[in-house]
Amino acid sequence: MKKRFLSASLAIILTSSVVIPVSMQEVRAANETSSQVEVKAEQLSAKEFLDLAVTTLTFQHGSETMRKQIIDQWVKGEELKDLGANIKRDEAARILVRALDKEEKEATLAEYQEKANKLGLFDGLSNSETISKQDAVKILNNAKKVKNGVSNEGVKEISVEDFMKNPGNFGYELSPDGNYITFTAPWENRSNVFVKKMNDDSEPVRVSSSKDRDIAGSFWKDDNLLYVKDKGGDENFHIYSTSFNGNEEKDLTPYPNVTVGLLSGLKGVKDEILIMMNKEDAKVFDVYKLNVKTGKTTHVAKNPGNIVSWLADRDGNVRMAVASDGVEGTVLYRDSEKDEFKPFIEFKAGEQVMPLAFSKDNKHIYATSNKGRDKVEVVKYDLEGKEEVIMSNPDVDVAGVLYSADKDKLLYGTYVTDKLHYQFFDEDFEKLFRKLQNKLGVSESELGINDYNKEMTKFIVSVASDTVFGKFYYYDSTTDELKELATLSPWLNPEELAEMHPISYKSRDGLTINGYLTLPKNKEAKNLPLIVNPHGGPWARDMWGFNPEVQLLANRGYAVLQVNFRSSTGYGKEFLEAGNKQWGLKIQDDITDGVQWAIDQGIADPKRIGIYGASFGGYATLAGITTTPDLYAAAVDYVGVSNIFTLLNTIPPYWETVRNQFYERVGHPEKDKELLTAASPVFHVDKIKTPLFVAQGANDPRVNQAESDQIVKALRERGVDVEYMLKDNEGHGFHNEENKIEFYNAMLKFLDSHLKK
Repeated sequence: MKKRFLSASLAIILTSSVVIPVSMQEVRAANETSSQVEVKAEQLSAKEFLDLAVTTLTFQHGSETMRKQIIDQWVKGEELKDLGANIKRDEAARILVRALDKEEKEATLAEYQEKANKLGLFDGLSNSETISKQDAVKILNNAKKVKNGVSNEGVKEISVEDFMKNPGNFGYELSPDGNYITFTAPWENRSNVFVKKMNDDSEPVRVSSSKDRDIAGSFWKDDNLLYVKDKGGDENFHIYSTSFNGNEEKDLTPYPNVTVGLLSGLKGVKDEILIMMNKEDAKVFDVYKLNVKTGKTTHVAKNPGNIVSWLADRDGNVRMAVASDGVEGTVLYRDSEKDEFKPFIEFKAGEQVMPLAFSKDNKHIYATSNKGRDKVEVVKYDLEGKEEVIMSNPDVDVAGVLYSADKDKLLYGTYVTDKLHYQFFDEDFEKLFRKLQNKLGVSESELGINDYNKEMTKFIVSVASDTVFGKFYYYDSTTDELKELATLSPWLNPEELAEMHPISYKSRDGLTINGYLTLPKNKEAKNLPLIVNPHGGPWARDMWGFNPEVQLLANRGYAVLQVNFRSSTGYGKEFLEAGNKQWGLKIQDDITDGVQWAIDQGIADPKRIGIYGASFGGYATLAGITTTPDLYAAAVDYVGVSNIFTLLNTIPPYWETVRNQFYERVGHPEKDKELLTAASPVFHVDKIKTPLFVAQGANDPRVNQAESDQIVKALRERGVDVEYMLKDNEGHGFHNEENKIEFYNAMLKFLDSHLKK
């Protein structure tokens, strides 16, 4: 199996404040197209105009970095050298034409002025050369009308089935020699694996026959096809082998209550891979060699009880491990498998060092690290532990890297601010990437390199955006052939789907909170019913891209707000740790502040606010209707936590090595008993008056069924009617197509009944 995209852990963002030199009254005036607010005819500087334009025409109201990036797109090179000088009419025209994405071949200020006049941006104004604050409010009102030019009729209703049914063929991978391609496609309403010979007219052959559960993923070991799946959502994933005709499927790890993970494809070693498996002790993962032909396993490395990850060198020898008590830890190293592990790098609470790969000569290690710094960076260590920083970003963590084993170098790293962005380290690979980008006519944030052959001449690439679920292509760099392989959910028309807008705002205690706002297509962004959708984790983050459930809600006329509250990953150590022991407290305040921001912008109708979330987002839903019961008119808790004490008592055994991290970040059941009691919604059901819908999978190993049972029972004992959907063949979230369709139909019916009165 090839080394491809190595995911780095994510973590925080800058918190510098934004200075907007205009009053909030004027901002609100600019945001309200019908405003008649009178302001003094004071002249406006270029900086003041730009700040007001960003506030009015974008949703970036809290992040100085993002505001600056937007301004840099509107003002280029040596334009506007003196930002303190009064803004001129033609200069404002150039800014607004770019802000509205109406720029074509304009070259002079006069041409920008002409375009602005055609757009009606200066309607109702005098012909003065400079612009006053009062003029700016009118101009920006006109610009908003152009930007939001909608009929307010919405778009046609798209069925739940169209959003939630199997989207078609995906997960394309090339065989190491590039002669075959595998992908996942529906069969009997379940995702199964298919294989096809390249440059051949023969039909794809289905090589798996799963009827009970979707295949979770597949991969190649030389000319062997392997796939992974669990049973009923229990997350005990096993590795299966299959023949090219699908006649011989075999569970290679047929051990009950055991979950398996791939460690190394052992390049150059025939028929064997390295796996991690909790077969001997459910709490920890040992390392085994697995023969993919026979299923024979050979014990390679014993876990003493505190190893959370392992790393093999380029020869397949396990020579590095990360030991942790859940809070502090040590990267361990040994010269050979015959030697004992010794401390290599130690890290403290809040720090992380994640080894990714050995160099070709096995004398260096690539890793991601935030040791001694706030942001996660890509680093390179020699065998003495001396560090060289390869990639960093001042605002966010490095999100991941692509390392080429054959070239023995990083090809690129990625980071996520508003969207995904790349930093390249290989000139040839960047040229190839930009060539593909130009061929496909997409931004870099929409393009992904999914797979490639050993020689890196044949590629699987994908394109996705907020309105495009995904397209897959095959590209041969030797012939420059680009061939479309599949389009996900081709029945969905991107022109009828809603844009996801990056946003930022300030929390009540001054943190910059980033997130995304999706507005219903062809509807005026005014007094809309709003669904705030807190993400799971909470040590995760929302990102820009296609989200079927968000698109479904937007299609039904809802604005959808997703916020990366404190404790979200990707924004650095300080931001993540700001959420420690803040479940139901400051984390919840960040969510509430986001709702209030949407209300203050005039986007959300304060009487029609709903909250819906899964996992931690389900907890935040329950916390929202207990801590701010007057804010929400409807709530949907999907596999959410109701009682933090029972959550901590029922975490999967293989999470035992990070139990102390839960105590550090959430709270200790004895030392923080008062805090956790106050933060557990099940103990505060007397405050709940918001209509509630709960959904749960019976086999959920993370958030047990008891979490949902408790809150439903407590409410029903108070005579409160709560809708409850329980699925016996699901785990942490519904994956089976029929269950997803049933859930989202029920959720929409529930939300509509309470938010569209």
